[in-house]
Amino acid sequence: MTDTEREEYEKKKEYLRGYEYAVRQMQRHAERITEMRLNRMGAAIRIDGMPHAHSSSDLSSYAVKLDEEERKYLRERYKRIMKCKEITDRIEMLSDEDEKDVLMYRYVRLMKWEDICVKMNRSWKQIHRIHARALSNFRLPEKIKDDIE
Repeated sequence: MTDTEREEYEKKKEYLRGYEYAVRQMQRHAERITEMRLNRMGAAIRIDGMPHAHSSSDLSSYAVKLDEEERKYLRERYKRIMKCKEITDRIEMLSDEDEKDVLMYRYVRLMKWEDICVKMNRSWKQIHRIHARALSNFRLPEKIKDDIE
């Protein structure tokens, strides 16, 4: 394998890993919004057990910030969902079903090599051969392909 081929394979793997990155980013952002909501509720609790009034300006500025964050999250989530869809669509373009399975199991379902071997009832060596063939046949989007050349 030449250096150019190796570089292209690494670029393809990085592109495929984009699915995992997008999912993790969506999870982090959802956790951040949940945290913001919980922190606001937690600040309202006082140890003396008596109800206390809150200034409406505090609540309105908090509501505005939370709304902005949720809108930002929804925009970013949409972009990440489209990225995930693009990756799975590109995997589905492959003609060989074994190649599709290996890439889906590895990069979308995040399975370990051993689990893929068991799932597909193949040896470690066979799975890696299929993976190499799948990477060879996998086509990157043109915008990413141009960066390699």
